[in-house]
Amino acid sequence: MRITGGCVRGRKIYAPKSEKIRMTSDRVRESLFDILPSMEGASFLDIFAGTGSVGIEALSRGSAGVVFIEKESLHAVELKKNLELCGFGESSEVIVFAVERGIRILSARRQQFDIVFADPPYDRGLAAKTLDLLGGTSLISKDGVLVVEHSFREDIVAGNELLLTDQRRYGDTVISFLKPNRG
Repeated sequence: MRITGGCVRGRKIYAPKSEKIRMTSDRVRESLFDILPSMEGASFLDIFAGTGSVGIEALSRGSAGVVFIEKESLHAVELKKNLELCGFGESSEVIVFAVERGIRILSARRQQFDIVFADPPYDRGLAAKTLDLLGGTSLISKDGVLVVEHSFREDIVAGNELLLTDQRRYGDTVISFLKPNRG
């Protein structure tokens, strides 16, 4: 797997041999960043980060900084190696906790992000749970966007706090785009 754009375009991303990891394909990542606004100066949160390919792609394309949440320590070790190999150790933070705890930590800090990307394991109901967790926070900035990568078998149902604005399907993968619903 390689970074598809920006200052470290073509750089290889390493992943541990693990059945617990499903990496976002190059095609989906490239499409995602073609749809999203410019990363220049944007703050980015990568939830269920795995090896960090999406967040590293954001950094490569000009994000001011990325926070990664990844509970699996083996994956977090590879993620940190990938960040160092790409030269992004200083502009990133890796939180090695379960998503719920990571979100609580960031909420307590009152952090906000222009783009929040979540890629929970497929077909376990975690996409809906992630929406519930994030909908009750102010982690997504007023004009920010939440992107959820999920299986086509999982429906994304936006609640009162989040509005579904777009969905794109790539084989078995769907990318759903949501905005905060703040009056």
